Amino acid sequence: MPRPLLATIHTAALANNLAVARRYAPKSKIWAVVKANAYGHGLARVFPGLRATDGFGLLDLEEAVKLRELGWAGPILLLEGFFRPTDIDVIDRYSLTTAVHSDEQMRMLEMARLSKPVNIQLKMNSGMNRLGYTPERFRSAWERARACQGIGQITLMTHFSDADAERGIAHQMAAFERGAEGIAGARSLANSAATLWHPEAHFDWVRPGIILYGGSPTGLHSDIADTGLQPAMTLASELIAVQSIAAGQTVGYGSRFAAQGPMRIGVIACGYADGYPRLAPEGTPVIVDGVRTQVVGRVSMDMITVDLTPCPNAGVGSRVELWGTALSVDDVAQACGTIGYELTCAVAQRVPVRAE
Repeated sequence: MPRPLLATIHTAALANNLAVARRYAPKSKIWAVVKANAYGHGLARVFPGLRATDGFGLLDLEEAVKLRELGWAGPILLLEGFFRPTDIDVIDRYSLTTAVHSDEQMRMLEMARLSKPVNIQLKMNSGMNRLGYTPERFRSAWERARACQGIGQITLMTHFSDADAERGIAHQMAAFERGAEGIAGARSLANSAATLWHPEAHFDWVRPGIILYGGSPTGLHSDIADTGLQPAMTLASELIAVQSIAAGQTVGYGSRFAAQGPMRIGVIACGYADGYPRLAPEGTPVIVDGVRTQVVGRVSMDMITVDLTPCPNAGVGSRVELWGTALSVDDVAQACGTIGYELTCAVAQRVPVRAE
């Protein structure tokens, strides 16, 4: 019998979250971002819930091909573009759209032999300072792209660094408008945070990512509590043992936790080899037998120990939710000093997954 650990992907939640994104950006088309194997949810598993999108955005050519094999005939955007001339053969064969953010990529497209022009998203570095042409160089890059016979439609693109933070997007919007002044074409600017909170950046396309999976762009679940977003993944397990310990006794490697009095400790079939964060501190929330409790002791490779004081009826076989519909992944991530994106992306290959 396999370990009682299971990740469940909620197809209806994905469809709901896509509808929420449309409600927030009703005049825009949507690139549903499914990079990193759909944020750890599984590309094939999320496809049925997100197939009402206008297009998919991702990074890997293999995942783009997989979407075509799943039956998707609409636009697919390579968010980082391509890396070698041979990649362009795949882009051409599968009719992909690609970001172009450098002279090297532009040169490869100019030299490519294509069966048809490739649609591109010309990326501006408006202040993120990762990828893209600076505002001062953007027009010359656009003119070069327009002159390239291998390039079809040109969409203007940038990415926000602070759409989920106090600084906001005004400084990047100003840089983008300066660099794109007088240039015609569709625009694609808004990430998840801008889709929710900055309608001035919606334009022709928006690119929601984490919100499609029910996570918060800020990492705080309270920031999306009134949006209607629903968690798309539940990671659940069971108690596989219960220990009764006395005051002063310790739990786990390094004896990090010592009991202040008599208490019951539950042992959960999940550990850092399953993708649960090893550095989860005491106090990280867990739901046991429908009751919120907390991690005690150090997370092991295959097991987590929790305080059963709040749930006296829990015993071997009691259901455990590590995150999901009853416990936000953002709350778990916040306790661990990270963000929900990292937790869902980190679910290990050995964890069984099902879609419902």
